[in-house]
This record gives sequence, structure tokens and C-alpha cells, in this order.
Amino acid sequence: MHEMALMGDILKIIGEDVQKRNFSKVEKIELIVGEVSNAMPDALEMALEIYKTQSIPFLDKNTKLVIINEEAKARCCVCESEYIPEKRLSVCPTCCIPSGELISGETFKVYSYEGS
Repeated sequence: MHEMALMGDILKIIGEDVQKRNFSKVEKIELIVGEVSNAMPDALEMALEIYKTQSIPFLDKNTKLVIINEEAKARCCVCESEYIPEKRLSVCPTCCIPSGELISGETFKVYSYEGS
């Protein structure tokens, strides 16, 4: 489950910022997770629950994870129509050519966090 490593990296980034801002606690973490980003929201939530049981000073049992889902969209390189791909690689429903370029849905990033 690579989501444990992803959540560890997220907490490291947030932890560095928490120190700069002299926060002692993080109440909420918001992530943007694209449909084809290869990160599973349920596994990220489970990973945070595991990290909450560790000795991470700015986390506690009430820290919430909010996941903002980013819909996958593609644009055909041939006919330029936009569509929702079923997979990372898919056929354009307009011209039936497998030439789509993802324009959204791959994002995986910290959107924000709230702390005090």
C-alpha cells in the first residue's frame, strides 16, 4: 500500500510548515486526489488513522482528512473534443482514435490544512 508512504510524505511537508508557523495542532488536512492519480482515497484515510496512533506531535485523534476528488478529463489530439476517459488510456468517443491527452484527474497534492 503506497498510500502509507504518500501520507508520510504529506505529513512531512505539513510538519515542516507547522514548525515555521509555530502551530501545535492540525485539525484538518485537505487533499486533491485525481481519479487517475493512482492514489486510493480509502487507503489514504486508513494511512492517516495509522499515523494518528504514532507520536506525531501535531496530529491527534480528531485530525480530519478531507479528500477533494478531481474528475478525469481528456482532450482528443485529433478532433479536440473533451471527454471523460474510462481509463488513463482510452479511445475518443467522437472520432474513435486512441489519442486522448489527460487534462485533469492526475492531481495529487495538499490543498490546505488548518491548524492552531
